Amino acid sequence: MSQVSKKGVTFAVQEPAKTNETDSPSQAVQTITSPEAQALRHAHPAIVLALFVFRFRALVADPVSTMQSSLPVILALQAAYTIVCLPAAGSQGAKPSRKLRPGEKKKAGSEVAGPNIAVTTLVALVLSIVSAGALHMLLVLFGAPFLTHLPHTFFCSLHLSLLGLYPLFYMRGVSGKDWAEILSARAPFDEGFGGLVGACVGAWLGAIPIPLDWDREWQKWPVTILCGVYAGYTVGKLIGGTLAFGKRFGGADSS
Repeated sequence: MSQVSKKGVTFAVQEPAKTNETDSPSQAVQTITSPEAQALRHAHPAIVLALFVFRFRALVADPVSTMQSSLPVILALQAAYTIVCLPAAGSQGAKPSRKLRPGEKKKAGSEVAGPNIAVTTLVALVLSIVSAGALHMLLVLFGAPFLTHLPHTFFCSLHLSLLGLYPLFYMRGVSGKDWAEILSARAPFDEGFGGLVGACVGAWLGAIPIPLDWDREWQKWPVTILCGVYAGYTVGKLIGGTLAFGKRFGGADSS
């Protein structure tokens, strides 16, 4: 608010409100451009899908044991992918340190420290495990067995969380604005959000064969759900990082 005086009369002039950065929509996250990151980025979906295909027979024979024994490998793949290929939460706000001139001493507090990769990775893992409980309840609401097959449903939820949510926790942290957009499907597509959307759509489509009267072993819970999760994740990650990058549901581009 400013005042303008004209011929002894004072007028109050309303100044335009400044745009708050927290009100601006989130932006799609670019992968790291180093040759190593790009090589792993392209190999990662093929490795994840190949691992699932390799363990498919064991999954049909013993779903709980196979899902449990596969978790360390999936976690290692996801951790390697996020650390090498994705910027950690908070890294975009960290400014690079200024190069010192000859004879100039470094001032205390002059550098802005970037995110701690180890801490970010650990936090993303803890949040993914906690989120698996919420996904478990969500699967029950969508028709998963409530009182039986509890380990089946939980391990399926944990696989879904490690694939779809772990990279997002690593990239986005716990930003309320970012997660409000993700949970309301208003976030821009990138590899992280595309992978989550693909995994969720794949899980939904994977439930279709279960009630069909085919009497096949692979129809039992949650084999087809997990098939949809892995197939949907790889497809969604590829599309989100290429064709749909920066776009939002409805066709709008990320600005």
